[in-house]
Amino acid sequence: MKAAILNQLGLPPVYGDYEDPISGEGQLLISVKAAAVKNLDKARASGTHYASYENLPTTIGIDGVGILEDGRRVYAQGLTGMIAEKAVISPRQITELPLGIDYETAAALPNAVIGSAMALLIRAEIKEGQNILINGATGVTGMIAVQLARHYKANKIIVTGRNEEQLQKVLQLGADISVSLKQNDDDIINQLKAIHAENHIDIVIDYLWGKPVELILKSVKGGSVSHESGKVRIVTVGEMAGPTINLGSGFLRSSDIEIMGSGFGSLSQKDLENFNQNILPQMFLLAAKGQLKIETDIEPLSNIENAWIKETEPGKRLVIKIAD
Repeated sequence: MKAAILNQLGLPPVYGDYEDPISGEGQLLISVKAAAVKNLDKARASGTHYASYENLPTTIGIDGVGILEDGRRVYAQGLTGMIAEKAVISPRQITELPLGIDYETAAALPNAVIGSAMALLIRAEIKEGQNILINGATGVTGMIAVQLARHYKANKIIVTGRNEEQLQKVLQLGADISVSLKQNDDDIINQLKAIHAENHIDIVIDYLWGKPVELILKSVKGGSVSHESGKVRIVTVGEMAGPTINLGSGFLRSSDIEIMGSGFGSLSQKDLENFNQNILPQMFLLAAKGQLKIETDIEPLSNIENAWIKETEPGKRLVIKIAD
């Protein structure tokens, strides 16, 4: 079969022939149609991730979509590399695709959904009518989070970001108020304070961490006297602006702020089963109906080496098309 083959950690995978995988007892063989390239894929191939590949050469790719031998169209996580014409998967970790969704969109969505829907539903426990701040909303996952916050009937959706063009796109996707992080610190704090005073920010979904979160903490400290609850729940998903913040113990003792994370380590097995069985199918269905949008940058498998190292446009997910 043709596949993306990793020969050495730190180098791009190359297009070539690789031995067909063989499914064992309790496993399934899938003919892969498309697979997304995510930061985790690149980290594992670079050798910087704790789960980096050990036995080389190998096929790569964590997840993808394709057709099972019984004809079902599914999304699955691979037991073997998914950026290949064939892969082995577990029958316990598949999600069937609805009619109307193309393979490239289906491949691009899951990672963004787990970084948005799980943060909103499971960790933040979003409720209808709450006001949501999405910090770093101009990336792929942030743009999905905006659409899902609207789907879950948030009241006001506030977004932050540095890319002005992307902020305008996010407003078109359903956000109400944008705050540019290209302003000076005082202007950002004053704008967020004014927003918080008028529309108490109940939940912050954070994709940046670092300095932007420090500014948000200063802005929402003390709650809002006009709101029945002064609580602000901050759920961090990423650290694009830095891995640490300056946060004193006294700050938390003097405010009604909760800080938590959303990621595989914070989700239970039950949460992950709920994701595969309920949440992801719903997201696929929304996408099939045109109610959930994600932009993709599609490259053929044969161009994997160049696609791997190129810079993908902001707000787009790189998807490798394996076959029609």
